[in-house]
Amino acid sequence: MYNGQPTTDHGPIRRYNKGMATKPTKRRAEYDVIEPIGKRVVIRKDDNKRETKSGIVLPDSHEIPVITGRVIAISKAIENDEDQTIRQYDKVLFDPREAIPVELEHDNKLFVVTIERVLAIFRRSEEPKAARNEGNGDSANDPE
Repeated sequence: MYNGQPTTDHGPIRRYNKGMATKPTKRRAEYDVIEPIGKRVVIRKDDNKRETKSGIVLPDSHEIPVITGRVIAISKAIENDEDQTIRQYDKVLFDPREAIPVELEHDNKLFVVTIERVLAIFRRSEEPKAARNEGNGDSANDPE
């Protein structure tokens, strides 16, 4: 049976519209906020080090891999959990094996990481208050 369309032994010939394949149908939305769900955080990974402490510059193929970064977003589940001490802008050490890369910012490396994969939080030690008072030479507080 012939219906006016060209055919082959395998059936009708399908025409390929090249214009449809090259033009996007919708423009991608630009996002500027990422909010993790569940017990996850978003970490901006630090740059890989290309120079050793002694000043030797390493070639690109010999970068020292780093798995540290800054927490830029925390899920509501972690914010509301009083047992969690991690906060936004903390510097952390994390396990990148199960981290999910996100391309929200083209020049930054963002990762969504479960809280179980955050291994350590870097904090500055606080000087005890007693040590600060001893060193200032203030005798007004001395009972003598």
